[in-house]
Amino acid sequence: MKSQQPDTCRLLHGATRSATRLVTLGALLLLSACTVLPRAEPVDTYLLPPASLSRAPGQTTLPLSLRVSRPLGGVQLTGQRIVVLPEGNRVSVYKGANWSDPAPVLVRDRILEAFRVDARIAALSSDEQRLHADFELVSELQAFQSEYRDAAPEVVVRLDARLIQRKDRRILASRVFESRVRPTGAELTQVVAGFGQASTAVASEMVGWAVEVLAPCTAATCPH
Repeated sequence: MKSQQPDTCRLLHGATRSATRLVTLGALLLLSACTVLPRAEPVDTYLLPPASLSRAPGQTTLPLSLRVSRPLGGVQLTGQRIVVLPEGNRVSVYKGANWSDPAPVLVRDRILEAFRVDARIAALSSDEQRLHADFELVSELQAFQSEYRDAAPEVVVRLDARLIQRKDRRILASRVFESRVRPTGAELTQVVAGFGQASTAVASEMVGWAVEVLAPCTAATCPH
């Protein structure tokens, strides 16, 4: 009776070679699939254009501290995409373009910059620093987008702001600020410039309002 071992070995060897070929074929197919996957589109990143701010002459500095907090906002307005309403209430974004920071951070930093240049409040901080402050400026970002009207873009920046006395969380005053700017054209760089102008206009108006509200206050109390 002949031994069956050689036949068994040949069968095992053949099965091993078949399995190896299948693994190799699978790897090649996977590599070929990877080569045809779409490449990520390049994204341009935009800073909020610099503000043109100046301090009013002859102003006194209030011996107060103010914290400027990042505005709250809806999902569409709290990311880094540049939002556009191309028609009606349909929300979209500019393709291949991002802000350098989330929109609420850009707006908060522009407001802080406006307060610093104005220099009528002695001590300023942001919510990131978590420093002690007598008062706090909180807000809700209701619009930070371009809207097409009559086939042309219009940049809209709108904030619902509240001044709070921090020791008792009392609202001293509230106001909605809005700026609408028609860019010089429909190119994205021109629209971005419009965002800078509208943000600066809102920030400057907010500074004047806050200083007026806080003028009769001290660090300990406010007569409002």
